[in-house]
Amino acid sequence: MQMDIPHPGTNWPTAYTRQNPPATPQGPAHSGYPKSEGANPGSPTDYAVPPPDYPGAVQPKFPIQNQQGCNHQPGGPTGVSWMPAPSVPLNCPPGLEYLSQIDQILIHQQVELLEVEDTDCCTRNCCGPCRPFTLKILDNLGREVITMERPLRCDDCCFPCCLQEIEIQAPPGVPIGYITQKWHPCLPKYAVQNERREDVLKITGPCVACRCCTDIDFKIKSLDEESVVGKITKHWSGFLREAFTDADNFGIQFPLDLDVKIKAALLGACFLIDFMFFEEIK
Repeated sequence: MQMDIPHPGTNWPTAYTRQNPPATPQGPAHSGYPKSEGANPGSPTDYAVPPPDYPGAVQPKFPIQNQQGCNHQPGGPTGVSWMPAPSVPLNCPPGLEYLSQIDQILIHQQVELLEVEDTDCCTRNCCGPCRPFTLKILDNLGREVITMERPLRCDDCCFPCCLQEIEIQAPPGVPIGYITQKWHPCLPKYAVQNERREDVLKITGPCVACRCCTDIDFKIKSLDEESVVGKITKHWSGFLREAFTDADNFGIQFPLDLDVKIKAALLGACFLIDFMFFEEIK
């Protein structure tokens, strides 16, 4: 999976009215979306940056790239351009400071003839797209900065008491957000929650089964669903690629001054949507 981070301040959602630029990347939120204020009781407020050789650190396979202003990081893969490290905002989990300066993420899944997955054969074939997973996101030094955990849940509108969910952790082991599916007979609906499991945003998608040969937008809305503040887009990749591979392209757009923890949670929402609707065992 390769994530491209475009130049900040571009490609704002159509229905989102940009506010005056905040004094810092983590400025006050507008009325369209609440910001997470304060830390979760019992959780750390000052995050220590883990050393490069901490347990679990591995070499990254795919880089995070920027379209402009790139430089080369020592120790990284040869010939790869990296986004320069920004200053760390207050109470920002280590590694998420990159999210403070962007309003869009592009995700390109690589085409692989043989995909390796650390689950047993029974889980893959019996549970299919509903199977649980733990997804790790690494920075350019191979440090694990985000962990996403999806438990085994039901994926049927007939069982509204056990719907899909994903937990986002940063650093690993410290929950910063959740994406929970909300029951609806036809449409995909989700709640974006902060570390205290309080709803801060909603995500509403179309009837995916009725959409073909076009981009599919999942709108990110305020709690009253009156304002659209962003979107998660599944880009149409062409008939052959869609029919014979599960290598998908996604785009995530959100306000520039949105809390970095909520931005990370929206990244988790993208992976959950991918597994639920677009990931098939081929």
